[in-house]
This record gives sequence, structure tokens and C-alpha cells, in this order.
Amino acid sequence: MNDYVIITESTTDLSQELIDELGLVVIPMTFKSDDREYINYPDGRELSNKDFYEAERKGVQFTTAQVTPNDFANVFRTYLDMGKDILAICFSSGLSGTVNSAHLAIEDLKDEYKDRKILMVDSLCASMGEGLLAYYASKNREKGMSILDNHDAIENMKLKLAHWFTVSDIDFLKRGGRLSNASAFVAKALRINPVLHVDNEGHLVSRFKKIGRKSAIKEILNQMLDTIDVTIKQTIFISHGDCEEDAQYLASLVKKEIDADVIIGEIGPVIGAHSGPGTLALFFIASHR
Repeated sequence: MNDYVIITESTTDLSQELIDELGLVVIPMTFKSDDREYINYPDGRELSNKDFYEAERKGVQFTTAQVTPNDFANVFRTYLDMGKDILAICFSSGLSGTVNSAHLAIEDLKDEYKDRKILMVDSLCASMGEGLLAYYASKNREKGMSILDNHDAIENMKLKLAHWFTVSDIDFLKRGGRLSNASAFVAKALRINPVLHVDNEGHLVSRFKKIGRKSAIKEILNQMLDTIDVTIKQTIFISHGDCEEDAQYLASLVKKEIDADVIIGEIGPVIGAHSGPGTLALFFIASHR
């Protein structure tokens, strides 16, 4: 009944160690600079996170590409041929066409594998928010939950998975169309640190404008305290774009307020290409996003 694999993409920003611990299958996405294309393996074998952010700080610009239907089909087929069912948890449709690629692959395979279940969740999540959904899906499977019940549980959870984050270089938001040139100029002049979240449609939305980094971090904490579901034992994820000191500081604030397991991870190149160095994010289960 529970012989199924959970497949997601490297946009989960999970470490290889955690991926192995959870028994997940992670499809690496690609990213490139002007002169080279890289595969975003979670272990950083082609370009480490540290080297990626050093390149960004030197002015190197990176672009990304979504997983193709053929990529999904090849990975799905590997496990279907083993007689396993598939639960795919995909990067937000509000940020990428990856979900549509997975859907096309499933449509192409379903007649060939009539006896297998291929289920998909549009996570409407990003970075370790998507990773936290995959984490809970793995824990559900570990407890013996069937693929159908697990799919439904993750669908019911996803709009309670809160993402709160801040960035240190708003030029990356401007470049990605998240901020106008005029707003970016004013924000930099006034040392404004935007605090953003991911909404119910899976889009990035600016919510607060704070003066100074510490003020932005404390606003992220306050949003967690206002909305976190205190009826469950929480596992809280914190991800960062090469700013571990800030991540540790945020973790210390969280642990003072909440009895929870806190896992810190790095934002990988696919997400980091759009958010930049100094991004800091907090993920947890809330009453609502």
C-alpha cells in the first residue's frame, strides 16, 4: 500500500543529507550564466552555493530553466518501471511552469501505466516552503499513510504553510519584475528592507517596508507569532542566501518563543538567481498564509 516515491525538484533547497534522510527523489533544475550552464544538484557538485553567491556579488547574472515534461517523464518512468506509485510535489505554479510540465508528463504516461498511481500537488510554495511540504509528506509515508491519503493531507496543508522572508539587495527583485525602478531607488536611498510572503496563489507579495535589517527580521518573527498553529508540534525551516549569521540569529529568536525543531538550510542557485545573496526566509505551519 505504501510502496511509493515522493518526487520533487531542487527548488526545495533541501540539503543532500536531509534528502537522503527523508528518502526523497529530487530532480535537479538548471541555471546558467553567460558562458556556462549548470545542473543544480543538491550536493552542489557543479557549483557550490558559496561560489554561486560570490559570483553574484561580483556582478555575474544567472538565469534559470524549469523542468521539462521529458525530464519529469524520464524520472517518473524509472520508478513506475520498478512497480512504484508516484507522489510529485511541484514548485509553485505562481512562479514557474514546472507544474504544467509535470501535468503533461503524467498525461503522457497514464495510459501506459494504468495500474500505477501518479499523483501531483501544485505546492504553491517556494524554496524550503516546498521543502517543508515534502518533509511532511515523507513523515506521513513513514507513519504508513497511503499515497491517496498523503496526497490529500498535503493538499490540505499547503495553504497553511507560511513563507516570510526579506532580501538585502532589492536589485534582484527589480530585475525579476517584483519591484519598479522608482520603488527600488527610494527603497535603497531610505535603507528599506522589504518583508515579503508567498500568497495563496503562490506569488511573491511585498507586505511590509522596514528600516534596517534587524527590524525586518523581527517583523518576520512577529508574523510567525501572530499566525503559527500552536496546536501541533512544529518543524520550522529557515533558509538563507549566504547569510548564516542572520539565519542563526532568527533561529535563536524563534527558539525563545516556540518549542519547535528548527532546521537551517541554504537557498540554492535556482531560487538564489532571483532573490540574491542575503535573502533570509522562515517557513512554518500557520492558521493561514
